Order: sequence, then C-alpha cells, then structure tokens
Amino acid sequence: MSGKRIVFATFGSLGDLHPYLAVALELRRRGHVPVIATFDGYREAVEAEGIGFAVMRPAMDTLGDKLAVIERLVDPWRGPEYLVRGLFMPHLRESYDDLYRATEGADLIVTHPLAFTGPLVAAKRRLPWVSSVLSPLSLLSAIDPPLFTPAPWLKQIRKLGVVPYRLAFRLARVIARRWEEPLHALRAELELPPTRRIAQFEGQYSPALNLALFSSVLAQPQADWPPNTVVCGFPRYDGPPLDARTQAALEAFLAAGEPPIVFALGSTAVMVAGEFWRAAMATAQSLARRAIFITGAPPEAHADAPALVKSFQYLPYSAVFSRAAAIVHSGGIGTLAQALAAGRPQLIVPVAFDQPDNAQRTLRLGVARSVLFRKATADAMTAELEQLFAAPGYAARARTVGELVNREDAARAACDALERVMA
Repeated sequence: MSGKRIVFATFGSLGDLHPYLAVALELRRRGHVPVIATFDGYREAVEAEGIGFAVMRPAMDTLGDKLAVIERLVDPWRGPEYLVRGLFMPHLRESYDDLYRATEGADLIVTHPLAFTGPLVAAKRRLPWVSSVLSPLSLLSAIDPPLFTPAPWLKQIRKLGVVPYRLAFRLARVIARRWEEPLHALRAELELPPTRRIAQFEGQYSPALNLALFSSVLAQPQADWPPNTVVCGFPRYDGPPLDARTQAALEAFLAAGEPPIVFALGSTAVMVAGEFWRAAMATAQSLARRAIFITGAPPEAHADAPALVKSFQYLPYSAVFSRAAAIVHSGGIGTLAQALAAGRPQLIVPVAFDQPDNAQRTLRLGVARSVLFRKATADAMTAELEQLFAAPGYAARARTVGELVNREDAARAACDALERVMA
C-alpha cells in the first residue's frame, strides 16, 4: 500500500497520547505519514519522534490553573460534567477549525473519545473515520459493566442481569445530551444533518472500525460492544530515553540492594498527590523495604527521604517496573499497560476517570490489590503490600499475565486494521 496520511485526534494526559505515538511510529515504519493533532503542550514530545504534529485547541494555558483544573476533574460526581461542559464544549469551534486544517490532504482520521469534532470533520471532508478507545470503560457494556466511581453500588446488583445497567446508561444518555447542546448547534452551523447519537455514548464509535487499544486480558469482546471493534492490545510507548547521569543513578541504586517497591502516579494523579509521598515514605520504612519514587518533581523536593528511598523526577516505566518487587500506581491505562507487561505484582490506588474500573479488572486477574487513593494512608498501603508479598500467587500470576501481554503486538494489530480500512 502506498503511503497514506493518517491524522490522529486526541486529548487528555500522556496516557491519552502515548498509545497513538506507538501506532504512529509503526505506521511511519510502513511508509505512511502519521500526524497527531492534540494539545499544544505535546508538540515537543511528538516532534521528537519525527511524527507530524498539529495543534488542536483548546490550548492548555487557556483552561486555567492546571492544579485547580485537575482537582475539579477528579471529583467523582462533578468531574465528568466539568470535563465535557467546562473544558471542551466552549472550544468546539476552535477545535473543529484546527482539526479541519490538520486533515487537509488526509486519507484517514482516527479519533480519541474526547475529540468530539472529529466525526464532524470526517463528514465535512468525506474522510474515512476510525474511532478508538483506550480502556474497557469507554465501551459501556451492560454485559461486562464498568465500575463507575459515583455509583459503585451498581456492581452489587449486576447479579440481577443487564437491566439495571441499561437503565443507568439510558439515564446517563439523557444527561449527556444536555451537556452536548453546543455540539449539536455546531452540526447545524456546519449544515450537517441532525443526529440523535450521543457523542459520549454511541456517537463516539465509527461504524467502519473501532480500535480497542487495550489488552484482551482486561476485557473480552461482548455482544453489546460497538460493531467492528478490534481488540489490539496495549500499544506501549515509553517517552524519551534517560540521560546518562540519571541512568547511572538508577543502576547504582538498583545494584545496591534488593528489588525496590516502585511508586508512580502517572502524569495526572501526580499533580494532586498531596500527602501521598509522605505516606509512601512511611510505608517503605514500616516494611523496611527499598523504594523508588517517580514524582514528576525534582529529586530535591524529597531531600528528606530516608536512605532506602530514591526519588526521580522521571523514569521510563519499562526501565524500572520489571526490576521492582512491586509496583504502586494509580491505575491509569498507560501506567497499567507497562505494569502488566512488567509481570510484577501491583498495588493500585485509583483516583478517578477509568482508574477504579481498570483496578477492578486487574484485581480479577489475581495480580494486584487495591485501596482508593483518598484512603491510601501509610497504614493502609503497608497492610496491602504485606498481603501482596505474603502470598506468592500474586507474583506467579503476574508473570503469566505479563507473558500474555507481551505476546500481543498491539501497534502491528492496530496498523493492520487501519490499512484494511484504507484499502
């Protein structure tokens, strides 16, 4: 197949960027011309890999103070509404205009669930459109229902069948449609036909192809999944390599003793960590175990850490997770992908978004324990890690699951599916 221009439209954290970078790199290897349209703040990360970049507003610096934004987003009740109505609906026209320019001469557009204007651009340009989801939560299955943070009690009535979840989804659709009024107004302005499809529900899925960019160990296809959904596995991308000085510091610490517990909160939860790192220090001391912290802050921010703790601002997860005694993380899909591939037992401290559902699915695999982030005190984490280390079954099952995840060639599977659509 001759080289095609494929535009990926995505918003969110690094966990919402890295899977598309992994797929884009494989597309480029095959002779295609991938372009990623996203927040302006990700330009350097994308262009460093030689992948085309296009700005898609809203700009990060127009959304307000980053910490205040994240604190509102992680609210289990009001966070989803703030995400849609507060952050994206006011900027739909800007987002549409940017993405329309980015798709000039494109052969295909691939959208993330938050790229609400992607289907509109595809319709106006008469472009083939492929949708994608990064975690099982986005598939909204009543047969394999997700864990919703605001309503965890729904899981308790799953034994009654699919009806309670279908009713819950129906109510959520009514609410979501109100949030999306600006999107329907933009459709009318663009002279596109009206639709009853809800962009946060069935409207996010392309009838041609929906890429499920997560491992089949987390979820198997269900009868109520969108048609033409292909489970690809985790397309893993790890960020830039370490500089020589940091690499040497990491190797020296790892060589100096037993494998450490690695604490990592991803790129979002780390911004609302609060007292988490102090609780993590106390946990390491209580267990008398070495630990590595990946904090997103300069190491001097934790200068008071005991000798058994080594703090890093950034480490590629693949460089350290497989060498850990256990991994403590918040359950974001990008971090979870690396943790499962590493084949090490986990303690998941979910904050919000898809994290509680990801945590529950990982617990089902028998490779992890979990405690809610807001309850992740030193005592709680110490107790959970003690149980994780006391039962050798966790480590054994983690190795087995890691082998399954590593056998999946997710970028290849995604690219094969994309090429079939373009052919």
